Amino acid sequence: MSKKIAVIGSGFSSLSAACYLAQAGNDVTIFEKNDTVGGRARRLIKDGFTFDIGPSWYWMPDIFERFFADFGKKPSDYYQLDKLSPAYTVVFKDETIEIGDNLETIKNTFERIEPGSSKPLQQFIDKAEENYEIAIKNLVYRPGESPLELVTPQTAKKVGAFLSNVSRDVRKKFTNPKLVSILEFPVLFLGATPQNTPSFYNFMNYADFGLGTWHPKGGMYEVIVAMEKLAKELGVTINTNAAVSEIQVDDKNQTTGIVVNGKQLDYKTVLSGADYHHSETLLPQKNRQYSEEYWKKKTFAPSSLIFYVGFDKKLKNIQHHNLFFDTDFEKHAHEIYEDAKWPEDPLFYANFTSLTDDSTAPEGCENGFFLIPLAPGLEDTPELREKYFDIIMKRFEKRTDQNVTNHILFKESFCVNDFKSEYNSYKGNAYGMANTLLQTAFLRPNLKSKKVKNLYFTGQLTVPGPGVPPSLISGKLVADLIKKYS
Repeated sequence: MSKKIAVIGSGFSSLSAACYLAQAGNDVTIFEKNDTVGGRARRLIKDGFTFDIGPSWYWMPDIFERFFADFGKKPSDYYQLDKLSPAYTVVFKDETIEIGDNLETIKNTFERIEPGSSKPLQQFIDKAEENYEIAIKNLVYRPGESPLELVTPQTAKKVGAFLSNVSRDVRKKFTNPKLVSILEFPVLFLGATPQNTPSFYNFMNYADFGLGTWHPKGGMYEVIVAMEKLAKELGVTINTNAAVSEIQVDDKNQTTGIVVNGKQLDYKTVLSGADYHHSETLLPQKNRQYSEEYWKKKTFAPSSLIFYVGFDKKLKNIQHHNLFFDTDFEKHAHEIYEDAKWPEDPLFYANFTSLTDDSTAPEGCENGFFLIPLAPGLEDTPELREKYFDIIMKRFEKRTDQNVTNHILFKESFCVNDFKSEYNSYKGNAYGMANTLLQTAFLRPNLKSKKVKNLYFTGQLTVPGPGVPPSLISGKLVADLIKKYS
């Protein structure tokens, strides 16, 4: 029977869920507080420059293909996808290493840096591919309702992979600190340090070296545009500038509706893709599943200080994606996860989509996206933002051997306070809740409320975890639960 369903938020997970719910014949309406759809995946357009405000990496293309295939579509029906070559560069103090677009090229790079390392790399990636197959086919499309979801013939053989960690496994096989850093990098997308990430999650290394890094022409926001178009084709109604201030519950603990811009609207099924902690604050206290103490004890993925910079010239010695690992990785990680303070000498990431996609900057210009990972909940002031912009610009100029500060047309920034105000993000986190051993699968916040009938959640704080592909999956999982229970 068709249901009338309200969806709060319009990020990847909300749009995904809305598409599946509408396909099943439901009357679905999205309510987005901001003036454009996309949640954390919005777009900044200024003076002919285009920037992705949020996600900028397109990994796991098979997940996107599977999503669109569920609706008889292909990504190419909506956007042009190009494989990047090289995938990205890693900048160290004394050299810059290019990561190629195929495993054979990457093996040659490893062999040059650490003779004899290509064979253990092949073994490591073979195991990562095996874990990827298990994860994608057996685990990530399970809704986290029971520990038994993790018990399969395949996972039974992988118990050790949950007891060890990625850092330990990498260091068993590789001694060169640069190669160690490169192999530990992909799990950062899961929001935790390699030391706190179970070995099983090395499937991210297969996503990196095996499946490659891609770019949708026009930027990651083109995926949002595609999903918005698909949702509308399926009959979803999308309302922007529609802030939800309350989820209403009756005395039988059943959802009855939401309050949008001060107006009460009747809905017997409500799905929130907004920040999970914030979503629960929209409920009466007695209907909240998780206390403030619960959230305080959880390990959250980092926040970020991001700069969007327009340059009046083409830059040199850069690639589309660039990781600046020219400082102490472990020290910066400790400052995020243990000290919860501003880093003394931060690592940072920079991307320049205009290098490979001339639609994102005026002719002869470059668009720069610079990101520093930070502990969530930090003090965020204009003075601190300016201080750290100067720090990374000096390093960027030194490592790329060029002057850029005299060629800046403008810069915009986004940090902890913006994540809070724009996305109601808990402590201003950028990527949700980290995928540590004790925050995996059924140990994450539930997709289905245990206290309110017909109330559901989706997104990076629930199953399966942080990142764009997991968000697409989260939307499918919750849509299936709504079909099952409501």
